[in-house]
Amino acid sequence: MYSVLKAVIFQQIKIPRGNPTRHLLKTNFLFRGKLRGIKPFGDANKTKISRPNIQSMKKHNFSAGPSILPQEVLKQASDAVLNFNNLDLSLLEISHRSKDFVDVMEEARELALELLGLEGKGYKALFLQGGASQQFVMAAYNLLENKAGYLNTGTWSDKAIKEAKVFGEVVEVASSKDKNFNYIPKGFDIPKGLDYLHLTTNNTIFGTQLKEIPDTDVPLIADMSSDIFSRELDFSKFSIIYAGAQKNMGPAGTTLVVVKEDILGKVTRQIPNILSYEQHISKGSMYNTPPVFAVYTSLLTLRWLKAKGGISGAAEENEKKATLIYSEIDLNPLFKGFAAQEDRSTMNATFNLTEDNLKETFDTMVKEAGISGVNGHRSVGGYRASMYNALPLNSVGVLVDVMSELERKA
Repeated sequence: MYSVLKAVIFQQIKIPRGNPTRHLLKTNFLFRGKLRGIKPFGDANKTKISRPNIQSMKKHNFSAGPSILPQEVLKQASDAVLNFNNLDLSLLEISHRSKDFVDVMEEARELALELLGLEGKGYKALFLQGGASQQFVMAAYNLLENKAGYLNTGTWSDKAIKEAKVFGEVVEVASSKDKNFNYIPKGFDIPKGLDYLHLTTNNTIFGTQLKEIPDTDVPLIADMSSDIFSRELDFSKFSIIYAGAQKNMGPAGTTLVVVKEDILGKVTRQIPNILSYEQHISKGSMYNTPPVFAVYTSLLTLRWLKAKGGISGAAEENEKKATLIYSEIDLNPLFKGFAAQEDRSTMNATFNLTEDNLKETFDTMVKEAGISGVNGHRSVGGYRASMYNALPLNSVGVLVDVMSELERKA
C-alpha cells in the first residue's frame, strides 16, 4: 500500500523526499482527496471532493437510527406541533379523519411513489406501524403459500427468516454468516417455484450493501430500512419494498410499505385485517389511527428530498460522503474497515482501531469535536458512521479531521 502511496504522492504533490511519511502525517483530508485512485470505494473514488467548509453545528449526528433529520424539517415539524395549518390546534390534537390530515397522508403516499419512479405502475404506498419487524411477519403472512427464498446478509434478514418459517418453507439461498456478515454473497442460485425472494438491501450493523439486484422472475421483496431514497435503483423490480422511517425518512413510529397490487390475494389462509395489505390499501392507509406526527414529518422530509434533486441528488451527495470517510479509513494506518471493500455501504461505514490502546484518546477527541453516535454495534464492535441523506458533508469532514488528527498525534 505505502509503495503505491509514495508513487502517487511524488507524482501529484511536491513534497520533501527526505521524510515523506512525516509530511504525509501533517496533511489533512484535502491532501488525502488527491489520493483517491487507491480505490477506497469502488467507482466512488472517481468523485473529486474538496475540503468541506466546516460550519458550526450543535452536534454532528452519526446515529444509526433514530437518526439525523434536516434542520428545516425539524423547524417545520416543531411549528406544526404548536399550530398546524394555522388551525390554532397542534398537529398532535387534530383528528386523523380531518381533511387537513387526510391531505397529509395522501400527499405522503403519492410523493413516495413519485420519488421512487413508481407512479402509474400498479403500486400503492402505505404508512403503517410496527416497524420493519412487523413487516417480517406481514410479508410472509400475505405472500408465503408454499416456499420462499431469503438472502441472509445480517441480523435483520436473520430475524425475517425466523418469522417467515411460521408460515411456510423457507430456503436460505445464500448467507454471509460464515464471516460475521462482512460481505454480500454473490453468484447464488435462485430456486424455481419460490413465492418470493426476500433481500435486505443495506445492513446497518455490518456496513454492507447489496450493489446488484438479482435478475429473476421470482417476485422480490426488499427491506430498505436503512437506504431507502439514498441511491438510484430500478424500484420496479420489486413487488414489495418496506422501510422503517427512522433512518432516512423521518422519526420512529411509521413504516413505509410500497406494494405492487398484483402480488396480493394469492394465499389461501385467512389474514387478520390489521395484518392485511389489501385491507390497508382499501382504507387509504388509515385502517386504524395512523401515527400522525411520524407521517407528517416523513412528508416534510420527502418534500425536502424532492427540493434537493430527489434520489439522484441525494445519491451524488452520499457518494461524496462515503468516498471521503472510506479514503480516510484506507489511508490511515490506525483504522481498518470491517466490510469487504466491494460491498461497502454508502449509508453505514463500519471500522475499527488497529491499536486498542488508542480507544480512550479517540473517544475523547470524538466527543470534544461534537460528534455523536459513532459507537459500533455490540456484535461488531469498533465504530460506525451512519451517513443518511440529512447528514451534511461537513459533518463527515469533521470526523475525518479527528481521525487524521489521531494519526498525527500517535
